Amino acid sequence: MARIVLHKELFDYDKELRQNYPILCGVDEAGRGPLAGDVYAAAVVLSNDVLIDYLNDSKKISEKRREMLFDEIIEKADAYCIATASVAEIDEINILQATMLAMKRAVEGLGLNPDMALIDGNRMPDLDCPADNVIKGDAKSASISAASVLAKVARDRYMREIAEKYPQYCFEQHKGYGTKLHCDMLKQYGPSDVHRKTFLKKILGESDEQR
Repeated sequence: MARIVLHKELFDYDKELRQNYPILCGVDEAGRGPLAGDVYAAAVVLSNDVLIDYLNDSKKISEKRREMLFDEIIEKADAYCIATASVAEIDEINILQATMLAMKRAVEGLGLNPDMALIDGNRMPDLDCPADNVIKGDAKSASISAASVLAKVARDRYMREIAEKYPQYCFEQHKGYGTKLHCDMLKQYGPSDVHRKTFLKKILGESDEQR
């Protein structure tokens, strides 16, 4: 018999909140730290009768499992939206503000007005609905956990697409993060159009960054 893993405490957390906020929305991001690529955010609304096996903090789930969960979350969610802020926006307004912008776009793209939005972390985007921060929310709330999976999988897929256009950087391996391989390729080839120029000062120095 297949072993089923259900982190029921995540769903219980949301269920209790839905007594006061029936339309509960979880929000999380992916890609704040990388040197390249857009930052992603997702918003997810689940209902009380939804249970999803293996759902957890996306960083604790294998890539193969995340891909499977991605489709199940989309199928079972009452509403969801995946949104981005571009590399240009990141360089213009900084990564924190760009992340908040992506989160705001995700919530606004749901097609409904949440009674409460649960935001992973300790920063709050500018939303038109009640909202609350949940520290390490992707390990506490099923809605936030689902959002973390959608954001992570969507961004990983995007980075694999970018890798086909810029094969010299090996984006499919490191997803834009500052690994030794990525830094070595940056020093060899210089930054591409999808690199966050404001992130590269320490790696390339002023002269290389601006060339």
